Amino acid sequence: MRILHTMLRVGNLQRSIDFYTQVLGMQLLRTADNPEYQYTLAFLGFEANPAQAELELTYNYGTESYDLGNAYGHLAIGVPDVYAAVEKIRAAGGTITREAGPVKGGTSEIAFVQDPDGYKIELIQRASTAGMDKF
Repeated sequence: MRILHTMLRVGNLQRSIDFYTQVLGMQLLRTADNPEYQYTLAFLGFEANPAQAELELTYNYGTESYDLGNAYGHLAIGVPDVYAAVEKIRAAGGTITREAGPVKGGTSEIAFVQDPDGYKIELIQRASTAGMDKF
């Protein structure tokens, strides 16, 4: 068994695709439009399945925003240098909600960014993780 994807509902599909591709460096892997049921899907990632899990963005026609609720936490992405990743994201217009630094009570170096719909993304420094050359 393995995780295939995580789905987020978004209010503006192109804005979200632009954020995940231009700011975080993911690739748009594929899209699927379903006019009969009024939704469009976009799958993004650093690599496609089965190499890595993907991010599914779901746009439901006519819905511009969602209540994020209090159960959702964040997505996590490994990066080789969290400090450099934050600067690259900031330069691309991304919103940094926690500057890079050690996690409270631990030794991991982390930072948080926010996507256009308000979803939090944790960046975790992992020098030996393959496929993270976008940062």
